[in-house]
Amino acid sequence: QVQLVDTGGGLVQAGGSLRLSCTASGRTFSNYVMGWFRQAPGAEREFVVAISWNGSTYYANSVKGRFTISRDNARNTVTLQMNSLKPEDTAVYYCAARLGNYIPTLASDFNFWGQGTQVTVSS
Repeated sequence: QVQLVDTGGGLVQAGGSLRLSCTASGRTFSNYVMGWFRQAPGAEREFVVAISWNGSTYYANSVKGRFTISRDNARNTVTLQMNSLKPEDTAVYYCAARLGNYIPTLASDFNFWGQGTQVTVSS
């Protein structure tokens, strides 16, 4: 089992920045692909970005160039730096983990989830 706690959401104006963090406990963090998903009201959970144990990343086109994911295997944390935020980025953001090194983009391929943190971008 892996327990994930994601923090850092809030309210920001369009063009602003936020940083989300996810702290993992319970298993060897470096064995897991770590990802971020988001879910807006009435919408399906959407892939945002993921990072493998060795730093390989994959971004959704909608956030490429604006968001940056990083991980610290020694501290069991993954961070999502979000810049140039847009109102359409408004959603609950979830940290997720998947055992292995392959980076999937479907929510059903991730086994463990954080509780979610709200990000609201005002226009």
